[in-house]
Amino acid sequence: MTLGNREARTILQDAEMIRSADEVQAAVQRVADGINATLADQHPLVLSVMGGAVVFTGQLLPMLDFPLDFDYLHVSRYGNGQQGGVLHWKVAPRENVKGKVVLVVDDILDEGETLHAIKQRVLELGASQFYSAVFADKANGKGKPIQADFVGMELPNRFVFGYGMDIHGAWRNLPAIYAVKGK
Repeated sequence: MTLGNREARTILQDAEMIRSADEVQAAVQRVADGINATLADQHPLVLSVMGGAVVFTGQLLPMLDFPLDFDYLHVSRYGNGQQGGVLHWKVAPRENVKGKVVLVVDDILDEGETLHAIKQRVLELGASQFYSAVFADKANGKGKPIQADFVGMELPNRFVFGYGMDIHGAWRNLPAIYAVKGK
């Protein structure tokens, strides 16, 4: 489902802002500080998970104070929906991970299935080490098959959007985090 302009604006108007733009920027800085402390001597390959991590990655990379290589991958379980589904690889990790320290950057760790599958694939392709950075970790009360090494902030178990995360394809461009009321 793709939203029209009026529908998207109505969703935003009816939503609740749960993290301000200032809180978002502070979270990005915390992640950058942690990555700088851990990977400064590693010259990692950074893989951004499209499309949700594009905003986070774009703001995070200039805060990293060491040389790195960059690429992307594209895998999704959500499409434009609100529930996770079958894992779909649009662009899989390439062979360039072999022998590298890999840092995967993603928007949100929800159930953990997508990031877990990415880790398995990257290690199968011969990465020497795997790290992950997520902008947000959703407190869903369930066990996750993976924990991120670097986390910007914890979010409640609600349907959230903004700062790279979308609702029916819209509002990735918001500088703050919003939640659908009642969900």
